[in-house]
Amino acid sequence: MEILRGNFASAVTAIICSILWGSAFPVLKIGYEEMAIAPDDVSAKLVFAGLRFLGAGLMVLLLSIPFGKKERQKFTAGDYIHFIALGTMQTFLLYFFFYNGLSYTTGMKSSIIMAGENFLVILIAHYIYHNDRLSWRKTLGMFLGFLGVFLANFNEGFTLSFVFKGDGFMMIATSIGAIGTIYAKWLSASRSPFLVSGWQLSIGGLMLLLFGLPGLKVGALVFTAKGVALLIYSMLLSAVAFSLWYALLSYHKAGEITMYRFVIPVAGVFLSAAFVPGEAINSYTLLSLLFVALGIIVVNWRFSKAPAVEKN
Repeated sequence: MEILRGNFASAVTAIICSILWGSAFPVLKIGYEEMAIAPDDVSAKLVFAGLRFLGAGLMVLLLSIPFGKKERQKFTAGDYIHFIALGTMQTFLLYFFFYNGLSYTTGMKSSIIMAGENFLVILIAHYIYHNDRLSWRKTLGMFLGFLGVFLANFNEGFTLSFVFKGDGFMMIATSIGAIGTIYAKWLSASRSPFLVSGWQLSIGGLMLLLFGLPGLKVGALVFTAKGVALLIYSMLLSAVAFSLWYALLSYHKAGEITMYRFVIPVAGVFLSAAFVPGEAINSYTLLSLLFVALGIIVVNWRFSKAPAVEKN
């Protein structure tokens, strides 16, 4: 995937990944309703997520069979320990706290808190990589990105109250996601990003499935044709987005490429308005897109310099 070293190709790919992740919002909303998953049924949501990520991981691993044979032969026991650790963090723990926290907070607060993952990635990268320092451009870009997320979810409601099982769990999920991103970048630097994402998704998905099944009630999941189609699409979007994102992380600075993730909640709002009945785009949504775009431009515009590719 040497093409992803280029500035234009990496930008387009990062936006595609973010739009794919953003499409998960309406897919999950429609999918939960189609499969009769109750809003407060965390076990059913964990099982759905487990099926989604396990399926996505298996897709990646199966597709990589013709291309990753030599890569797998080089793996040691230590590599698989890393895969288990990453799957536990980036899939199981992140989505466990996310789904549980989402039941006790508002959509707007959850979007803003989860957007904090981007800030944490940029901050952690500042202390780990000497060529990925925090600058005024990154600071301004993050401010614009946060402002865009705030406006995109303006109608969802925002309060200053704090509920640990809601807001606290979301903050834990955000922290885990940021650390997991840096961990995945390190793993993908010397290993196939596709195999890293495949093992991460498979292991984390299996753990979610095993954790959610004991609490699953009879009839909590109804597998209709439309519901299965949405589940398969969610598998595909995860397989493609995670694999390409890890490939991007292996070539580029985490502090700069992460800015594109501010597109995720904005894309989610736009796509929800397009496909979810009762949701519509308003002036705040359009402003949010403008601020996110400005944030990305501020951080990633190279002016007269050639695009820098990180050497790991």
